[in-house]
This record gives sequence, C-alpha cells and structure tokens, in this order.
Amino acid sequence: MEFRLLGTVSIAAEAGELPLGPAKRRSVLAALLLRANAVVPVDRLIDAVWDERPPARARTVVQGHVSRLRALFEQGGAGEYGLELATHGQAYELRMPDHLLDAYRFEELVQLAGHQKHPGDAVLMLREALALWRGPALTGTVPSEPLVVAARALEETRLVTVEQLAAAYGRLGEHVKAAALLRAEAVANPLRESLAAALMLSLYRAGHQSDALDCYHRTRTQLADDLGVDPGPALRAAYEAVLRGTPPAAPPSAGDAPVAGGGAEWPDLAGGRPAAEAEPPAPSPALPAPDLLPRAPRGFLGRARELAALDTAVERARVALVTGPAGVGKTALALNWAHRRASHYPDGVLYADLRGFSPDDGVDSADVLREFLPALGVPPRQVPESPTAAAALYRSLTEDRALLVVLDNVRSADRARPLLPAGARSATVVTSRLRLGGLVVTELARPVPLGVLGLDDSAALLAAAVGGDRVDAEPAAARRLAALCDGLPLALRVTAAQLAARPHWRLADLAAELADEQRRLSLLSVDDSEGADGQGVAAALRLTVQGLPEEAGRLFRQLGVVPGTDLDRHAAAALLDRTPPVAAEALDRLCDAHLLTEYAPGRHTLHDLVRLYARGLDADEDALLRLLDHYTLTAMAAARAAEPDDQPCCAAPSNARLPRTAAQFAGRDAALLWYAAERDNLAAAVAAARAAGLHDRAWRLAVLQWPYILWHSHDGWVPLLEAAADSAAREKDADAESRVRALLGWILTQENRLTEALVHLRLAPPLAARAGEPSSEATALVNLAVALDRFGVSDESLAHTARAAALVRGSGDVMTELLALEHRARQLLSVGDPAGALACAREGLALDGDTVNGLVGVRHSMLTATAGTALIDLGRTEEAATLLVRAREMGLAHGYKESVQRVEAQLRRLDGAAVATTER
Repeated sequence: MEFRLLGTVSIAAEAGELPLGPAKRRSVLAALLLRANAVVPVDRLIDAVWDERPPARARTVVQGHVSRLRALFEQGGAGEYGLELATHGQAYELRMPDHLLDAYRFEELVQLAGHQKHPGDAVLMLREALALWRGPALTGTVPSEPLVVAARALEETRLVTVEQLAAAYGRLGEHVKAAALLRAEAVANPLRESLAAALMLSLYRAGHQSDALDCYHRTRTQLADDLGVDPGPALRAAYEAVLRGTPPAAPPSAGDAPVAGGGAEWPDLAGGRPAAEAEPPAPSPALPAPDLLPRAPRGFLGRARELAALDTAVERARVALVTGPAGVGKTALALNWAHRRASHYPDGVLYADLRGFSPDDGVDSADVLREFLPALGVPPRQVPESPTAAAALYRSLTEDRALLVVLDNVRSADRARPLLPAGARSATVVTSRLRLGGLVVTELARPVPLGVLGLDDSAALLAAAVGGDRVDAEPAAARRLAALCDGLPLALRVTAAQLAARPHWRLADLAAELADEQRRLSLLSVDDSEGADGQGVAAALRLTVQGLPEEAGRLFRQLGVVPGTDLDRHAAAALLDRTPPVAAEALDRLCDAHLLTEYAPGRHTLHDLVRLYARGLDADEDALLRLLDHYTLTAMAAARAAEPDDQPCCAAPSNARLPRTAAQFAGRDAALLWYAAERDNLAAAVAAARAAGLHDRAWRLAVLQWPYILWHSHDGWVPLLEAAADSAAREKDADAESRVRALLGWILTQENRLTEALVHLRLAPPLAARAGEPSSEATALVNLAVALDRFGVSDESLAHTARAAALVRGSGDVMTELLALEHRARQLLSVGDPAGALACAREGLALDGDTVNGLVGVRHSMLTATAGTALIDLGRTEEAATLLVRAREMGLAHGYKESVQRVEAQLRRLDGAAVATTER
C-alpha cells in the first residue's frame, strides 16, 4: 500500500488504486497524511476541506469522510501494513509506517543525497526522489488555504531538489544534462531567479554563451513586466560572469551543501529532518579531559528521530531535556547519543545520575559537584565545602571549555541548574520523568519528548535480547508481546529476561500469560537482589507515584476505576470530589510525570500498563459512583441543551452524588460535541455500572444519549441498548424499559432488522401504559407504527398513530405530539387521504409554530412538506408551491437531508404538472 501526495492524492494498493471519491474526502486524507502519526483536531480538517465558510454540519461531514476512509483502508488491507485511523475525542490520528508515504520517501532520498561524497551517488538518489512526483502536489483536493500552503511548500522542495540535481550534474561535468533539466523548470517558473541563474551558468559551461545571455534578458524583461523589479544580485552576478567568461567554480559536493537549499522549509510530514551535525569545537589548552560516561547501553535500537531531535536541541539551545514516562528508555537514549557525540567535546564528558526518582531524596547537586570538580582538575582537598562556592568554581572552570554534561534522572530544575556548564561551546543533556518547565523557561532548554517504541522496533528489541531465531519463528507472537508491553522498553527487557529464563517457552506462551491483566504487572517484574524491591514496570511506576503532590497522587489512585479510555477535568473533578480547576491542576501534575498524556486539548489518556498499576491501588469507595453520576447528570444537561423543547426522558437517581459544579452547555452544538467526545466513555460506563450492579445508572447512561443517537442511527448502537434494556428490566422499572425498548426498536428499524425490532416495539407500549406514562406510550406506539409501515400502511399502524396523538394532545409534550402527527400525516398521504393528511399536518404546525431549533424545527419542516404534498394531490398547486419552498428552506436550515429530498421530489412533480397543463 502506498499513499501519494506528490501528484493526485491517492492510495495505491496491490489490486490497484483505491476509489477515494470526491475532493473533500481527498482533502481529509491529505490533511491527515500531512500530519501522519500526529493527532489532528477536527477543526483543522474542516479548515482543509472547505475553502469558504464551512456549513453547520461540517463535523458530521468530516466524520462521514473519515468513516469511508476507514472502509477504504480495510479494503486495501490496512492491518497488514500497520495502518490505523484512530479517534481521539474530537481529533483523529493516522498511524502508519513513514515509508508508506511518497512525500516521506522523497524527503529521505533528498537527505541521503545531501550526505553523499560522490556527486554520481547524489544524482542517482535525487533522480529517484524526483521520480516519485506524478504531477503538482495535492492535486484533486479542495483549494483551501492550508492545503494550498502545503502544496506550495512541497513544490518549493521539488524545485530546490531540481536545482540540487542540476548542481550534481555540474559537478560531474554533465552540463548539457543540467541545462536540459533546468530549462524545463525555468519555462514553468519564469520568475524564479535561482533557476534562471543556474540555467545561465549551465548553458555557458555547455558552450552556449548566447543562449545563456538570452535567458538573462528574457528573465529581466519578464521580471520588469510582471513584477516591476530588476534582477536580484545572484542573477546579475551570473550575467556578469557569463559576459566576462569567468563563471564561478562548480558548486561544492552534495555533502557540503545544505539538504534543502535556498532556505526552504518542509511541510509538517513525519517528523522533519534531523539537524546537521555541528563541527566539533576546538579543544581547550592543557586541562584534564574527563570521561565519566558509563558504558554504552547494549541492545539499543531505533530512535533515529529522537537522536536527530537531540542533535537539533543541542545545536540550537545547548540544553536538551529528554522527557518521558518511567521505563521508556531516556537514559539509554542519552547515553547512546553521548557516546556518539563525545568526540565533539574535546574537553571531556561529565555524567551524573541524580536518582531523582529513587525511594530516598536522590543526589544533591552539591554532591555531584564534589565529583565533577576533581574530574576537571581540582584537587579533592581544594573542593569548596560550600555548595555556593563549589557552584561558582564549577562555572569558572567550564566557561572556556567544550564539555558535554549528561544529567540523568533529574527530579527538579533546581537540582540541575548548578550543574549546567557556563561555556557557550558546552552542551547539556538532562533526562527526567517530569517535564521540568522551569528549565525550559530559565535556561531555554529544548524538550525532546520520548515515547514508547512501535511494534517493529519493539520486536527488534526482543530479537536482540532473546535471539532473532525465536522471534522470526513466531513473528505474530512477538508483535503481541510488544503490544502487551505497551512498547515500553523496560517492559520489553523484562519480558526478554522471562524468556531467557524459560528457553522451553514459546513466545506465544508468555503472550498468553501476559494477556491476563491480573498477572501482567507481576510478570513484568524481576528480582534484582534478595530483599530488594525488584526491578520492573510496577517498581518504576511506584517511585514515580510516590513523588506526586497530594492531590495528584489521590487522583492517580482513582484512575483505576475509570472505565473509558480518557477523561477531562470534569470527570477528574468527579473522581476527586473537587472543583474542575483543582482537578485540572492535578491532571497537569500527572502529565508532568508522564503518567497521563494530554493527546488533545483537555483530553487525557494513560497507557495500559499505567492503567493496570492504578487498578491495583486503593481508590475511594464511592469513586466509581461519583464518576457514573457525573456522566449521568452531564448527559441530562446535554439532552436539555440539545433538545430544549422535549420532555426529560428520565430523572436523576434518587441517591445521585451531585458534583461540586453543575455541567452547562452553550447550546445544541456544544451538547452534541460532548456526546461525540464521550461516546466511548459512556459505553464503557454502562458496562462498568452493570458489572457493579448499578443497573439504575446503566440504563440512564444509555438512553440519555438519544439526541445524538437520532442523528447517528447507523453507528452500531444495538449492543449498548440491549444491555440497557436488560438493566431496566432488572430494575423492574416499566417506564425505563419502555423507553429503552422503543429506542432500540427504532434503531433496529433503521437497520432494517424488522423482525427483531417488532419484538421490542410490541413490548414497549404496554410497559409504558402500566407505568402510567402517556408520553412514553405515545413514543412507543409511533415507533411501532414506523416499523409496521415498512410492510405498508395498515389499519393497525393507523390505529397506533391515532392513539399516540390522542395520548399527548393538549398535554404540553409538544415533541411527542409533533412526532405522532407528522407520521400520521404521512400515513394518510400513503393511503390516498390528502385531505386528512392536510388537516393532520396543519394541526401539528399549529403547535409552537415559531420554534425553529432542534427536532421541533425538523418536525415542522417535514409537516410543511407533507402539507404541500397533500395540496398537490388536492389540485391546489399555488398553495402547494409556497409551502414546499418554505419546507425546503427549513430543511436546509436544519441540515435534514431526508426532508429536503422529499420536498425537491414534490417540486419536480409540481413542475411536471405545470408543463403538462401548458401543453394542453
């Protein structure tokens, strides 16, 4: 499978190109590919898809395109390529190997060409890179501003690469080839002076001086005519050189020139380019050159991007801050990089493990200085006792030296600051489980975040530790082990130790053991010595948690009860029984310690191993109940905001734990966005409530999603509602069971599973009648009629809608009365009673006629359409046309396609009737 941005945006699979469809879908794909392996908010996708103001239902449209892209990926065998389009609340992430993207391979080839010493090798790589282009970048997408900017950036890199290839030809003496290459691009880009200058020099070197001068005059004239400017210095210099017959020497070799040339920047694709290695500083005069680095770590694999990021950080900021969760390999990365770069620092390398996350208080910076100063040549007896004096001496000794300092396992910025060398030619690498914002602010440290390993690198690490033969024999089991270890290097190394101690075990055997969540953490631990706490994931996490502030530590202990995949500050506030601002501060502290990840603004998640560790801690007795009630009460508020004209479908549980701050929504759109963001969490909450025997919460958490369910009826709601129906039945709550079965039956009807639907829909009305709830009974009767009408309108279904309308007539339940009258009017049209349909529609339109929001507005648009259709059948065409145009406007305003399509069909019918009358 190959993803293409360099030309028409497309997906090539083994069976051929996949049918991407319209430009908007290509635009969604392009926006995701430009930020591959990064979280892309829906708002950014909307900006990419519409070149003008997006419609009200833009998010729904984008979600539809994402769903279709997922289906296409599945069609192309995405699983075999490690491809996944993941949802992160209101954002998406296209996870994919970099090599599947043509733009990444192009960038990689250009980088490699830039490091070749022989121009012939550079030519081969640059030609291969340019061969990946199949036309203008991002062809077939919407010309929105973000995509136009990205396309221009990609085109700039292509032109720079063409100029590099021409320069490489020149270094080989193949000036005719260089001129031919540049001539084609100069014709397409007549105002690009760098192309014209390079073409002039190539033509001159190829023996075509007159052509070179003609090129200059054409370019000068076009610059004057089109831009009103004179040629720039580079073009004038080339002209003067050709006139004098003294062109500059051929450009330097590829390895001496910057890769991208001309200062061009790449669009944000798969992580950017590693910084070029700096020349090593000149050595200082005769002073000791210490080397305190521990040995290079064994089995270090991958991390090319992070190593390149360290290069960039050290080059630009002189202080690099490697951060990440416990066991992710921060020390290994820092040591590996330090061993590779040690020769760049001729005055020595200093290293100290500050043990900031050990059970004790760690190592103080003054103690480290007592090791560093003797290494720098200070006699031990002359090391100052005062920490302040020792730090001052250290600064004076390092001011004129070129040193590399590695500070490992730092807990606070205050511990690191006295150990930073003073010299401008020195560099420092700090590792920490915390984000250490103080170092970023005061020392301008550049963070280098370190994440877990991918499946391929994880399997390679296992192979290095236990032998390639064992991994090659069970590749699927190796990937399963990598997944169970969360890609955490510490967990993978402990797994390798377990396999090494059990040579008769297959990898699949250990994977089966690790799949047991109750045992996983214990299996990912090893005893280091008798009586010791041991080493492994749990031990590393324990030390991290011990150092948390009180409120953050308490929140972490509650995370084990969270049933979903993520949480926001409001859910955290419920867990803590605190206000959202207090919870937000605790969330920030957990993110600082890399126990949580804020993958999207305000949305936090944690890795599986961290979740398993949290489950083993003592949470508050009612933490889960507080969280479930938070979701329940918030869902009630969302339903009120989404459909303010409807009656509440349920009351809060009598013993609900009320939050410190009540949930509020700005309007319908905000409520629906909350439903979308929390859908998976609400489903998990239903399952958790049922497992805890809290069935009164379970059915509410499901049925309260009805405003969102109605607009996304084909999104697989049946299992959730079946569980809710079971919970309602267990509670012996007839009204609850009626409401859930009515909604479940309607969903099954939408999925055309009519036999199953009728089972639930025939149970729902008598349940509501038994509970004495006329609104519930009316809704159930209408939903039953909808299902029966799939077989044709019958006396039975007509009786159901008549009964439903009678039950709620004058009750004040406008929504349900509109539902009954709207469906009954359509039934009457179907059985050839337009007068009855018109009367029914007018009765409905008389209810809250000024309301235009939510489902009330939708019902009014459909009733107006039905009235217009009835007037056509009655021969009152002028009145019909007026109503149908109004109905179309209402349907468009509410984004209700079904109503708009019905109206347009009737308008065409009306137009046809008018034509026929004229012809007669």
